[in-house]
Amino acid sequence: MNSAYTFSLLQGLWATVVLSMLTFLFGGLVGFIVGLARTSPTWVISRGAAAYIEIMQGLPLLVLMGLCFYGPSILGYDSLSPLPAATFALTLYSSAYLGEIWRGCIRAVARPQWEAAECLGLNRWQRMRAVILPQALRIAIPPTVGFMVQIVKNTSIASLVVGYAELSYNAKIINNATFEPFLYFGIAALMYFAICYPLSVQSRALERKLNVANR
Repeated sequence: MNSAYTFSLLQGLWATVVLSMLTFLFGGLVGFIVGLARTSPTWVISRGAAAYIEIMQGLPLLVLMGLCFYGPSILGYDSLSPLPAATFALTLYSSAYLGEIWRGCIRAVARPQWEAAECLGLNRWQRMRAVILPQALRIAIPPTVGFMVQIVKNTSIASLVVGYAELSYNAKIINNATFEPFLYFGIAALMYFAICYPLSVQSRALERKLNVANR
């Protein structure tokens, strides 16, 4: 295989990793806030978070990415470059799903745990921090890592809208020059697998580590 093509695929792999990490960092932070807001006893906050989730989940990622990339120029501002535009769109998209995942995990903590924490005289934030969230974390690991894998694969959409040169985009460019789709898309598939498989392995290891009750 041509060394230039190898370098191009490695560049695409790095671009995919960078976009995935930024997405999960910012999407995770926003999703955590959304998940907490979704469980808030205050109706306005809870419904506002629910509306955000419904809107973001109702928009196709392709459309959302187009809005983030072309929207500023329509409003008279400078367009975002490909990486910030893709990160912003994927953050909005992922935060809605992660917020709903984590809301479900918080609600999945047994009701007696909430009542026991309340009997200790803890306020809501203290109950969440010391009792509920540590238990919800263990429940949240499998669906969260599963969604992380989806984020890695969804980065390929960035090349279709904003022209971000990630792994699948570079594989397509190389294929257009060589007409060897099985070779280069096969290598790209192995690279995606090399990112996603360790996530699943670490998820199972961390889940076993945190599952203190069943040791």
